[in-house]
Amino acid sequence: MRGNNRLRQLHSSCILHQHTQSINRLQSPANTNPYPSKKTLKRHLNSKSRNKPKPAGDWDIRQWNVAITTHMRNGCCDSALHVFNSMPRRSSVSYNAMISGYLLNGQLDPARQVFDQMPQRDLVSWNVMISGYVRNKSLSAARNLFEMMPKRDVVSWNTMLSGYAQNGYADAARRIFDRMLEKNEISWNGLLAAYVQNGRIEEACMLFESKANWEVVSWNSLMGGFVKQKRLGDAKWIFDRMPVRDEVSWNTMITGYAQNNYLAEAQRLFEEAPVKDVFTWTAMVSGYVQNGKVDEARMIFDAMPEKNTVSWNAMIAGYVQTKRMDMARELFEAMTCKNVASWNTMITGYAQSGEITHARNLFDRMPQHDCISWAAIIAGYAQSGYSEDSLRLFIEMKRYGERLNRSPFTSVLSTCANLASLELGKQLHGQLVKVGFEAGCFVGNALLVMYCKCGSVEEAYHAFEEIVDKDVISWNTMIAGYARHGFGKDALMLFESMKTVGIKPDDITMVGILSACSHTGLVEKGTEYFYSMNRDYGVIPNSKHYTCMVDLLGRAGRLDEAQNLMKNMPFEPDAATWGALLGACRLYGKTELAEKAAEVIFEMEPENAGMYVLLSNLYAASGRWGDVSKVRLKMRDRGVKKVTGYSWLEVQNKVHTFSVGDTLHPEKDRIYAYLEELEFKLKQDGFVYSTKLVLHDVGEEEKEHMLRYHSEKLAVAYGILSIPAGRPIRVMKNLRVCEDCHNAIKHISKIVGRLIILRDNNRFHHFSGGSCSCGDYW
Repeated sequence: MRGNNRLRQLHSSCILHQHTQSINRLQSPANTNPYPSKKTLKRHLNSKSRNKPKPAGDWDIRQWNVAITTHMRNGCCDSALHVFNSMPRRSSVSYNAMISGYLLNGQLDPARQVFDQMPQRDLVSWNVMISGYVRNKSLSAARNLFEMMPKRDVVSWNTMLSGYAQNGYADAARRIFDRMLEKNEISWNGLLAAYVQNGRIEEACMLFESKANWEVVSWNSLMGGFVKQKRLGDAKWIFDRMPVRDEVSWNTMITGYAQNNYLAEAQRLFEEAPVKDVFTWTAMVSGYVQNGKVDEARMIFDAMPEKNTVSWNAMIAGYVQTKRMDMARELFEAMTCKNVASWNTMITGYAQSGEITHARNLFDRMPQHDCISWAAIIAGYAQSGYSEDSLRLFIEMKRYGERLNRSPFTSVLSTCANLASLELGKQLHGQLVKVGFEAGCFVGNALLVMYCKCGSVEEAYHAFEEIVDKDVISWNTMIAGYARHGFGKDALMLFESMKTVGIKPDDITMVGILSACSHTGLVEKGTEYFYSMNRDYGVIPNSKHYTCMVDLLGRAGRLDEAQNLMKNMPFEPDAATWGALLGACRLYGKTELAEKAAEVIFEMEPENAGMYVLLSNLYAASGRWGDVSKVRLKMRDRGVKKVTGYSWLEVQNKVHTFSVGDTLHPEKDRIYAYLEELEFKLKQDGFVYSTKLVLHDVGEEEKEHMLRYHSEKLAVAYGILSIPAGRPIRVMKNLRVCEDCHNAIKHISKIVGRLIILRDNNRFHHFSGGSCSCGDYW
């Protein structure tokens, strides 16, 4: 190769010797290839060998044109322009070389300027300019120029037809096709592909039947359209009619069967195929992998006479999907043709398996990262509960200048939602607007979740309105958000709007609606929706819907109806349904029924600490301290530990966490002093501690002391001290807020005149002016 290149250089130098002073002076100074391409040299040698003398003037122009083309191929547009401007005489080829070069480098405006300056345009000039517009998806400009053409050939027509076809404008492509006086195979294939690619398979069939003698590529295109729509019977009918089949024909049909779980048919065709290339084998491997038959896939993989990167990646993906990471790692280490997708598959597999350390080790070993690599590791940290590490990696990715796509944004928005980091979430929203991602459902829905979980339902609704094409997930997220925030009527109004625009409610929609009714006390409305959802929307009630109804009836004190509903369920109630009944029993002091519900739950979920606490609360409220001790003993014997409660809030992009009686916060003295000041004002406002909630048989004063420094009270106090007046105080809690703290925060919101938003593990509470959005109905 080195010798060939040297000869090429030497030969080129000889050819251009007579123009050395004029041409070499115009070459770019460094890091460019000043020599013509092999194709140009070959053309010159052929012409020279024929010994046809060229006019001196034409030969001179050709050398200038060669220099222009060389500069353009090397991306040196300015140098090419310098040559062009220095030419003593130009031909249409000179102009065309400039136009083609600019278009090759994605510079449409300079190309059009040269085109407009041409003293005389030939057909090539028009076609090149139109083709450039089409390649850059400027179809309107291409069409305008096309209509201005004084003369068109079949290339002109096909260029416009292909442009419309490739960009999804099948009707426009058809209009061009119908206007064509002369059509060739490219014209017919272009229109056929337009119909197939846009899913208009029936029109593709009509076009196909209107002409005989189609090429094999056209048969494959139509067959592939049927496969894409999973109409395998029609695809096989086309396959059987084909006068000639190539490898693509067999591979398309085999892939169609394999990907749609018709493995026996795929295997039969595979065995019948006269020639099997690497793609045929890979289609079978992928088919078995996609249908969960990884061992069968491995047998085919091992029998492959030749493997490519796709084959290896398909087999590794099969092991990753079945959580067999040891086998995936073994193949990965043996793979000699790893690409970025290979590394990404392994990183994703380890991350999804909770082995984040292995995922990070692979990520650090990667020779090159892409946006998918970053998205995989960021999502892995987020899903494994390492929210702060996830955020740090996102910031690091931006620092490296990696091109951002939607996946990292979605993962980090999810992290912001879990941490209730509203300020960071807003910053991400700003970046999304800047890069133009916020209008799509994928990122838009993640924004909705983030704002809803961070307690800003107003901004969630603004984000909802900005989504251009809302899908059912968008509507469901917003309805569930309203429900969790206690705005049940808003949820129902949105539900009616959803039906008006033609989005069909699904089972998740109805869970949101029933929850909204439950959180707001709309018993009759919820009952109506429950019994009509199968009739009106085709949604068959599942366990979640029944749990919502038991919760709705139980909160309203209609425990007999709740029990009857459970008895008439078409399946056995699960632990969540019994838990809803137990919660209602605690609310209304129904100890006997609560004990029955608790025993069932303990059998189903013996480690569910929350249910033990609910039963203990009920016993404590009734003064049954012996039974409280028995519950504690049962928890100890079964190894059940009560989850430690903690609350947190974000202040100036930093998250502050508190536990009950916290002594670790650097500003603890200031917080406790303020709480003592608040306690005096609380009692003046009529607040009384709910000492019945204390699960210890101690005196009233001691009970008050135990309630005084709950984590949510500490967090609220710090929020009042640290967050400027006029801004909401947003506090998150990992457990359900207790009745005493709920009552205290109501009074605090009135005393300090602040909006306090509290998210517990069940719902949101908006405290303002001494009342709560839940209406004390939680």
